[in-house]
Amino acid sequence: MEIIKSSRHQKIIGKFGEYVICNWLSRSGFEVTIVDHTGIDIIAYNPLTKHRLGITVKSRTRSVGKEETSVNLFSYRKGRDDRQKLLDACEAFACEPWIAVYVETLNSADVYLTSLKNYDEKYRGKEGKAIDKWKMRKKDKEQYEKDPEVKHIRIHFEAENWDWLRKK
Repeated sequence: MEIIKSSRHQKIIGKFGEYVICNWLSRSGFEVTIVDHTGIDIIAYNPLTKHRLGITVKSRTRSVGKEETSVNLFSYRKGRDDRQKLLDACEAFACEPWIAVYVETLNSADVYLTSLKNYDEKYRGKEGKAIDKWKMRKKDKEQYEKDPEVKHIRIHFEAENWDWLRKK
């Protein structure tokens, strides 16, 4: 089986990633909502800790052979500053800025959630680049899994009778 993306796949996977994050936060006691605001996709509030998170979600589907391709988080090209959009939205809604990444491949998906502060301190690298990335190489994923400040979920897919390309 292979991944064949529809013309609306990026929109669909974007929404799916947002709902996966919302689901896991809700299962963890957070009050969550998806917002349509420049810079953030989710606002999550933990009533026990009183923390309010403003989360930008990046969702990608990776075909066979492209599983280790990085996810672009923030662009600074052509006058853009996606990081500042996150910071501005979080200031407007009194949230702490967080990053969520959902990456699915043929047989599994990884969900990562961490604060912008943790990303900046441990994973961002040099400032001044055109794009900040979430790296997906094996060694990067092993590093994320060892970091208690990076929340991680692995989802395994098992497709049965889902081959639409078979000839009848």
